Amino acid sequence: QVFGLIRCSSCEHKSSTMKVARSARVAMRRAVAARASVQAAPGFRTLGAPAYAGAFRNFPQPLMAAQRSFAASAGPIDISSLKYCATNDDGLLAQPANPKFKLALVSTYVPSQEHGGSDKMLNGHRFDSIPIANGCIKQGMSCQIVFYNHEEHDNFFEVIKKFDAIVLRANPGQIGASGGDQKKFDDAMLALQAKGMQMWPSPDVMAKMGAKDALCHTKHFEFGLEDTFGFYSAADMKRDFPKGIAFQPRVVKQNRGSAGEGIWIVRLKDESKYCKKFGDRVAAGDEMLELMEANDNHVEYHTVDEFVEFCSNGRSEKSGTWTSKGKGMYFEGGLEAGGLMVDQRYLPRIDEGEARFMCVGTELNRIEHYEYPDGVSGNYKQTIFPPDAPDWQQCREMLERSVPDIMKALDLKMSQLPLLWAADFMPIDDHKSPFVLGEFNCSCLGIAGFFNARGHDLSNSEDPAVGQKLCDLIGAQAHKVLSSK
Repeated sequence: QVFGLIRCSSCEHKSSTMKVARSARVAMRRAVAARASVQAAPGFRTLGAPAYAGAFRNFPQPLMAAQRSFAASAGPIDISSLKYCATNDDGLLAQPANPKFKLALVSTYVPSQEHGGSDKMLNGHRFDSIPIANGCIKQGMSCQIVFYNHEEHDNFFEVIKKFDAIVLRANPGQIGASGGDQKKFDDAMLALQAKGMQMWPSPDVMAKMGAKDALCHTKHFEFGLEDTFGFYSAADMKRDFPKGIAFQPRVVKQNRGSAGEGIWIVRLKDESKYCKKFGDRVAAGDEMLELMEANDNHVEYHTVDEFVEFCSNGRSEKSGTWTSKGKGMYFEGGLEAGGLMVDQRYLPRIDEGEARFMCVGTELNRIEHYEYPDGVSGNYKQTIFPPDAPDWQQCREMLERSVPDIMKALDLKMSQLPLLWAADFMPIDDHKSPFVLGEFNCSCLGIAGFFNARGHDLSNSEDPAVGQKLCDLIGAQAHKVLSSK
């Protein structure tokens, strides 16, 4: 289902109320949207068909049939040897005759899924691929959409190395879903990057910014929490978990799994035992815990030692009897196989909402605020604020000045900063900053304004003027980076 938008008659903010399902991060952030149901509010009007038509008036008109060649010969790089999974390029601007730089926007297609994936339009293109390409073309650069098909792996990389830069818009999981090997793709991309190819975001950037332990590397920042732990082995968990749970309720997450399996909200059964200051106490192995798993919200009770044993070795004589659908053993295979866990403080004020700071390069573009009137598992309301919204200036300044240090802490270079990325913040009491970091995200973030094109075409976009404005900024940032090299 797509998101409905509501336009305010007195300001530029937009708000939508959506029914959502409980997700893997149920205790820490909004759930994944499952269905949309717009509710009109006082002072707001629903953006209906006439408004859509007006907003779409300024969007690039589709190319005529005679002008289309499905990108294979329309751009400066010959990609005709590769399978092109879209049936048309409607809405794509003509490529410049003498481009300043030649860009490839890499997309994917899953043949077994309707339209090639839930992010696709009827023609097979991802819903925001053409708008992003147009944002680059407006800067005098060419931007050809190139599909990665795993059967053509070697030929694909022979073709793609001819471009000056790559914009990766391959939705996570789609390469594997189509029968390909994500690691093989990532390794080949990283080999290109090592030879000097500029790409946004590269696989190592997506891995490091999107990793659950990114918060561990930034816990000493103003927006971090010192009682954040990365457990890279069972020994780490045995040593550090008792320190955190003695201080505050926790959210302990495995690095793998899906739909909330292996994500535990952990509390001391005797809440009078929490210490006032982190480090004042360490929980004993026989202290009883209340554990709720986010996949189905079931609750069970175990000691500290039993929880550590289940996470380390699964069901055993030492771990007791578990009703979880999972098997535990979250460190199985070691770090190479993604065997790690993250332990964060549970933030009860998540019910008040969280703010997603959407950034283009080093600059904040907008703030998407989510409120939870019915709790994190019920409805939520989204409000979009401009970057200069007064209530968010402390957080904005804190984030923007920290960007170089964030990249350094994640062992990344500033030249690898994604064109589009986000940082999620949540409110907190009794901390040096009124907001703390929830996560970073740079993996194929969707462009709001075009969401309604999914399963349709660009003419069905909910607010293409707003969406294209962001895409134009992305194109300008790409041009700025390439021009500075």
